[in-house]
Amino acid sequence: MKFHWFNLMPWPHLPEDFRETNRSVWVDVDSRLYDPVEGHRVYNEYLDQLEYAATLGFDGIGVNEHHQNAYGMMPSPQIMAATLARRTKDVTLLLLGQSIALYNPPTRVAEEMAMLDVMSGGRLVAGFPVGTSMDDNFCFGSNPATLRDKYQENHDLILRAWQDPDVFSWNGEYNKIRYVNLWPRPIQKPHPPIWIPGGGSVETWDFCGKMGYNYSYLSFNGYVRGEALMQGFWNRLGEMGVEFNPFQGAFAQQVVVAETDDQAEQMYTEHLQYFFDKCLHVYPGFADAPGYRTENTIRAGLRAGGAQGLGIAHTLEWKDWVREGYIVAGSPDSVTEQIEALATKLQVGHLVTLLHCGDMPDDKARASTKLFAEQVMPRVKHIWEDYEDHWSPKPIGSEQVATPAPVLTGSN
Repeated sequence: MKFHWFNLMPWPHLPEDFRETNRSVWVDVDSRLYDPVEGHRVYNEYLDQLEYAATLGFDGIGVNEHHQNAYGMMPSPQIMAATLARRTKDVTLLLLGQSIALYNPPTRVAEEMAMLDVMSGGRLVAGFPVGTSMDDNFCFGSNPATLRDKYQENHDLILRAWQDPDVFSWNGEYNKIRYVNLWPRPIQKPHPPIWIPGGGSVETWDFCGKMGYNYSYLSFNGYVRGEALMQGFWNRLGEMGVEFNPFQGAFAQQVVVAETDDQAEQMYTEHLQYFFDKCLHVYPGFADAPGYRTENTIRAGLRAGGAQGLGIAHTLEWKDWVREGYIVAGSPDSVTEQIEALATKLQVGHLVTLLHCGDMPDDKARASTKLFAEQVMPRVKHIWEDYEDHWSPKPIGSEQVATPAPVLTGSN
């Protein structure tokens, strides 16, 4: 099993009455709550934490893209990944990812991800999320009815730009480019491994199955609720004739570790409450624009998942969070037991850990991270050791293994 240290980079200074005075942490959150000078300190602290995790043996360090919010202050994850590419060694750069439907032309994504792969020596994982309704439909004004069609075209153009050695023209519905001739090109061939972060849609399952991509379920409803959705993904791949491999699945999970169970509750409750109460306070009208979910997904009974966080976690207590899987928490022994249960129930080979939560100060984030790396990871690394991971980078000096994706040829 492989473990990645991921930081949402939330704003840690929202007021106590935030939920009462702001209808949403996303889209129309009061920008006067942000202090750029304090933001300078916060960004550097978060980047330091990612670099610290890289020194402790995590397989990857992760960043992502969101807009106009206090939940995750990374409108440009490629900038974050670029700083990490220069200051880390060996660790995977998990770019989860760039919302490719928002880029016009998407060759910009192809260029920047190729740069990152070259700068890092072939350590990039390319994440291609459709993106949340908050980001795509409300912050960027994208039409939800055409979002997935645009996503598909942009994906096809990026892949061809990475792989076609000849200059070509692209005459699509959303992109019309006379000359496409990517410089630089990625180190990894035919391209970096692709992960599709998602919150639950039938089309995303089919896409991952068809293209051989990793499906990364991003949810803050916890692994107990995540079991049914991940089982739906594995069932769908089985129907498509795709051979099961746990490394084709990833799951994001809040994790906190202390010396004892009681100490974990004492140390981290306030910071998790901050996250569930403030960072996941999203106006329902922003979370699911009409047309954002497809008819097939609605008929399947799958709600828009991920960072929307429209559940009841903020009304619960510590014991409920642990019992219902919102958090993996406690002593190293307790956390090890919960990780084993998570891996078995969800059948995932990649765990994206959120060991920084809400307004957690640096010393607590590092303490939790160190305990997890030294006293939990070594005890669960063996899980799924009989399977080969085809969804991690093959950097310079290691065997180059092609990702299972077709080379796209011809003009569009």
